[in-house]
Amino acid sequence: MSEHYDLIVIGSGPGGASLAHRLAPTGKRILILERGDYLPREEANWSPQAVFVEGRYQADETWRNADGGSFKPQLHYNVGGNSKVYGAALFRLRERDFEEVRHHGGVSPAWPLGYEAFARYYDEAEALFHVHGRRGEDPLDPGAAPYPFVPVKHEPKVAELAGKLAGIGLHPFHLPLGILLDQKEDGFATPTSTCMRCSFFDGFPCLLNGKADAQVICVDPILKAHDNVTLLTGAYVSKLDTDASGRRIDAVHVTRGGKEEVYTAGTVVVACGALSSALLLLRSANKRHPNGLANGSDQVGRNYMRHEMSIVMAVMRHVNETVFQKTLALSDFYFDSGDADFPHPLGLIQMCATSHADQIKGEAPLAGLMKHLPDMPFAEMARHSMDFWLQTEDLPIPENRVYYEDGEVHLDVAETNEEALGRLKAKLKQVLSDIGWPAVLVERSLYLGKDIPLSGTAHQAGTCRFGTDPATSVLNLDCRAHEVDNLYVTDASFFPSIGAVNPTLTIIANALRVADLLKDRL
Repeated sequence: MSEHYDLIVIGSGPGGASLAHRLAPTGKRILILERGDYLPREEANWSPQAVFVEGRYQADETWRNADGGSFKPQLHYNVGGNSKVYGAALFRLRERDFEEVRHHGGVSPAWPLGYEAFARYYDEAEALFHVHGRRGEDPLDPGAAPYPFVPVKHEPKVAELAGKLAGIGLHPFHLPLGILLDQKEDGFATPTSTCMRCSFFDGFPCLLNGKADAQVICVDPILKAHDNVTLLTGAYVSKLDTDASGRRIDAVHVTRGGKEEVYTAGTVVVACGALSSALLLLRSANKRHPNGLANGSDQVGRNYMRHEMSIVMAVMRHVNETVFQKTLALSDFYFDSGDADFPHPLGLIQMCATSHADQIKGEAPLAGLMKHLPDMPFAEMARHSMDFWLQTEDLPIPENRVYYEDGEVHLDVAETNEEALGRLKAKLKQVLSDIGWPAVLVERSLYLGKDIPLSGTAHQAGTCRFGTDPATSVLNLDCRAHEVDNLYVTDASFFPSIGAVNPTLTIIANALRVADLLKDRL
């Protein structure tokens, strides 16, 4: 089977779906290839046991780490990609994130394009993905235009926390969230709202499709409105072939339903996620590209980043009855720790969804729990906790990479900025003490002694960095491969650095930017 399209987009996550959404009105024939299927809408969507303990929606794969051990990556192959289970926190990178930033662990390199190249596309990305927030609260937010939707209101305990943080001179702000929510004056969802402000948010699929994910916002609307767009699910792209010159992709090989199919297009966009995109290019090696497609620089798969991250339960004396907890963030320590003995950036503190007893039991290291809270049942622990997501910038180094060896996928990751993450945890503990809410901080992590383990791939970035020098980068400033004239990459692979904010809004904004560049080409 072979069929020709004007554009083939490989991957239906934010980077691929946003680009397809932008280009669908051109009338050009567009094929979206997704290796998974629609994530089932079922009662288990909101089961902590099914989602976190059993990994019901995660890819059934086994990869190797640097020591030769094995692990299961927390990847999600479905329409909408990983955005089906993301936390929908949609931040802009800070203006300084586009510049060189010196950290305790090393240097975060400057981007070859500055914030101004992305500014208008951030505006459009916020509108497309229904971002709720309040401009001006976050002192580091570079946006100028108001958010398209009002902020998701704090519930009483979170509002009290915000007031106490402000009372000691900090600047808490409403977390920018992509969510399909209409609010009553009391902050709860209206009867006509898609979102109902439940406690099943971070890491859960949304049973109501109330989360602004790539399927709900981009894929389904364009399939309904544009008959020039085709989606094939269960379509695993095994490799990309080039013509004899090596300069153009002339075949996209797909395995679907146990059969081999071949598709062609004038332009091919790869947007499988930073890990899977790099693996696709590596397994597409040929005579003209012996080290992997577009890999003359030997940078494909390298400089992998995912943030230094930690999910922390702050267990306190008082009961926390908050249902929808993910509404507050704090960036006061993002570029400056405020400590004379550590004149370096720390990162971002944001709240995450409420912990559930089964989730704590399945995720947290029992030895750590028993040490700190020996007599507290899991359900009681959940009632007394407020939950925070801490992230510090992960620094790009060539040794952190994904690759194939002996037919198996290997992912080598060495921590690059651990000291900053440790100090950010200490800062959270101190801040809670300063406001009169002393807490025991408990890691919600599968591996004792680790924060987010190697299997955590939520913020994957950096495996096909863009730049002006083909010797040190994979893509040019248009996110087109230096070595292949009709190949583009629009997921977070192109990031030269990752900052310390969630990457999805930048992925969307860049995909819209690249789509505009492709309009003339198509």
